[in-house]
Amino acid sequence: MSHLLTTPKGFSVAAVKSGIKASGKLDLGLIVSEVKCNAAGVFSTNKIVSPTVTLTKKHIHSGFARAIYVNAGNANSCTGKRGYNDALKTAQHVAALCEIKTEDVLICSTGIIGEFLPMGKVLTGVNNAFNQLATTRKAHKDFTHAILTTDLVKKEASVSINISGKEVIISGVCKGSGMIAPNMATMLGFITTDANISTPLLRKALQSAVASTINKVSVDNHSSTNDSVLMLASGLADHQKITKIASSEYKKFAKGIWQVCDALAQQLAADGEGATCMIKVSVTGAKTRNDARRAVRAIVDSPLVRCAFNGADPNWGRIVSAVGYSEVTFVASKLSCKICQDVVYKNGKPASFNPSSLSKKMRKKKWEVEVNLGAGKQSDFCYTCDLSKQYVTINADYHT
Repeated sequence: MSHLLTTPKGFSVAAVKSGIKASGKLDLGLIVSEVKCNAAGVFSTNKIVSPTVTLTKKHIHSGFARAIYVNAGNANSCTGKRGYNDALKTAQHVAALCEIKTEDVLICSTGIIGEFLPMGKVLTGVNNAFNQLATTRKAHKDFTHAILTTDLVKKEASVSINISGKEVIISGVCKGSGMIAPNMATMLGFITTDANISTPLLRKALQSAVASTINKVSVDNHSSTNDSVLMLASGLADHQKITKIASSEYKKFAKGIWQVCDALAQQLAADGEGATCMIKVSVTGAKTRNDARRAVRAIVDSPLVRCAFNGADPNWGRIVSAVGYSEVTFVASKLSCKICQDVVYKNGKPASFNPSSLSKKMRKKKWEVEVNLGAGKQSDFCYTCDLSKQYVTINADYHT
C-alpha cells in the first residue's frame, strides 16, 4: 500500500527550498489537515530543548491541532527568548494562512544548534509551501526529503487496519541519522491517521509505541535538543470513536501505531551516520527490567563493540566484557552470547564456531546479537549500527 502521509483522509503536505539549508535543497515543509485533529506528541528528555519544543508542548497540551511546520538546516536551539519568539511568529504566520488558531499549529526544527532562524526566508518559505499544499505522491516525497539533515535516505512506513468494518490508515515519516540515543532517539517523526480516537487514548498509544521502538535506537549515545514525534488523527475514517482502552478496536489501533514506529526505528538505525549495517542487540535472562536495559545499553554504547561490528569481527569478548562492567546481576556459569544466531559463548565458556563464516554473515545489512544473563526472565533490546570511519568524518566536518 501507499506510504503517503496524505493517504489517511484529510491531510495535505508541501515542501519547498527556502534557503535555510546552505546546500539549497528542500528544507521547509507543512502538514495541514482540513479538519481539527486530535493530537499527541512525545518529546526529547534532554533538559536543554529548542524553543520549538517548548512552544509545541504548550500548543499540543489542548489535545488538538490542525497543522505542523518543520524546517531542516537550523535547529533554532539554545537561542533564548528570540528563538521562542521566532517559533511563535512562524506558528502565527502558518495559522493566518490556514485561517486557524495559532495554538493549533505545531512547530519543529532540526539542524545546527545555536543559530537564529533566518525569519525572512522562513516566512517566505511558509507562503510558498502553503500555496503548494497537495495530496500527491510528489508532495509527500518532497516533504520526506525536506526534513533530512545528514540522513542519506528518506524514512517512511504505513499500515492499513480494519476498525468496525472501516479501513483506517496510519502513515509516518521521520528523519534522523546522528545524535541518536535512547530516550528519545534524536529524530523528528510525523504520523497521520484518519482514525477516530479520543486524545487520551491517542496519547497512550503513541507513547507506548515510541517507548518500545523509537526510544530503542542508539547511533551515538547522544540525545538531541529537538526530538519530537507528532501525531494527528483526523477522525475521517467514519467508524465509531475509540474511547475504551480495553476494546479490541483500541488494541488494533495501538498495534498499528507500533508497527509504523518500529519500521521507522529500524530505518533510523540502518541510516545511522556512516553505518554499513543495522544490528538488533537483545538481552534476555535478566533479573530485573532495569538490569536488561543497562546491559543492552552497555553493549550498544561501547565504541569498541561497534567498531568490531564495522569490521565484521565476531569479537564476542568485547560484548561479554561490556556486560561485565554494566554492574547488572548475571550468572557467570550461564552467561551466553549469539551473533547472527551462531553461538559464540555458552555457559561462561568459548563456543566452537567458524569465524570466517560468521564474519560473512556480519557483512549483511541487518543481523542480531543475543546475550542471555542466566539470572531471570526479564529482557530488553536496542537497535543500533556499526561505528565507521565515515561517522568521524561526517561529524568532524558537520558545522564547518
